[in-house]
Amino acid sequence: MSTTPATAVAPLTIEDAEALVTAARRAAEAAGVTVSVTVLDAGGHLLAFRRDDRALLISGETSTRKAYTALQLNAPTADLVDAVQPGGLFHTLPTALDRPLLFIAGGVPVHRDGRLIGAVGVGGGAPEQDHGFATTAVEALVQH
Repeated sequence: MSTTPATAVAPLTIEDAEALVTAARRAAEAAGVTVSVTVLDAGGHLLAFRRDDRALLISGETSTRKAYTALQLNAPTADLVDAVQPGGLFHTLPTALDRPLLFIAGGVPVHRDGRLIGAVGVGGGAPEQDHGFATTAVEALVQH
């Protein structure tokens, strides 16, 4: 008999995180873009990170902040851009968090069994590209 509660959800593992980084990197390379990729677990802890030497140094911080934003708000950062505009839902969101949120496309939450287990952030390409690379990575993990 299992001692694991029936409601338990498998956490995001190091292997999952590495698969997310690999899938995002491959999607970016196929598009001819150099990116940094960050994967956080549900607690916001860094599980995996990759920055290509050809990427801008800031792309690493950008990918981390995108992942953090997607995790904190449990939504793709691409869906949150309008929310921070004047009159938007998060326009007055306090910034007294561990790190500032970044409302630029490229951060995507990772769910398992309907529950948030982490997030992936991609930085280095155009925001729409980064969003596509992050989404591709999450879709690849789900299909795995």
